[in-house]
Amino acid sequence: MRWIQAFAVYVSVSLLVACATPTTDPERLPAGSWQLDPAHASVVWEVQHFGLSWYVGRFDTVDASLEFDPARPDAAQLTAIIDPHSISTGDTAFDRELAEDWFRADAHPQIRFVSQRIEITGETEGRAYGTLYMKGQASEAVMDITFNGGLFNPLEGRNAMGFSARMEVDRRSHGIGSLPETILGHTVRIRIEAEFLEGGEAE
Repeated sequence: MRWIQAFAVYVSVSLLVACATPTTDPERLPAGSWQLDPAHASVVWEVQHFGLSWYVGRFDTVDASLEFDPARPDAAQLTAIIDPHSISTGDTAFDRELAEDWFRADAHPQIRFVSQRIEITGETEGRAYGTLYMKGQASEAVMDITFNGGLFNPLEGRNAMGFSARMEVDRRSHGIGSLPETILGHTVRIRIEAEFLEGGEAE
């Protein structure tokens, strides 16, 4: 009797592992609307400080939606929204200063990226060309994206897919901070990790 129970456990674990093997073939994933899983997403930024190091922070409140057609991955449409009030550096007082004075978050409560077109550059790589809206100003932006794959997530009971992305923003384009480049670099590097769930966000 024990061997039957052990075999059943083995089969269950094997099926779970099989379900948890991502595919990078977009045609094996369903078309439709996908929503960011905020529990499995991060937006980290870094900017040079006196040319000595990269000062690192993050945004803690992020949302995004993705319209996806496996037959035409280059036609995907991405909208990402960040709450500038959620900026986090580990220094609460400085976080408040950044949100209120640098980002004017009360007057401009959203940072948005809206893709205009997608360029497929490799088997799992692409670029999203779009518009970045921040502090009341718009600028062209390019996001380099790596598709990490998709699978049926048995913990959520639905399909999921994941991406890693990088982009650079010139803070002067949006009037973020007035410090000279000798103190604070003009280029802000942004690193994004994101998982999307089919049809809606995690409960």
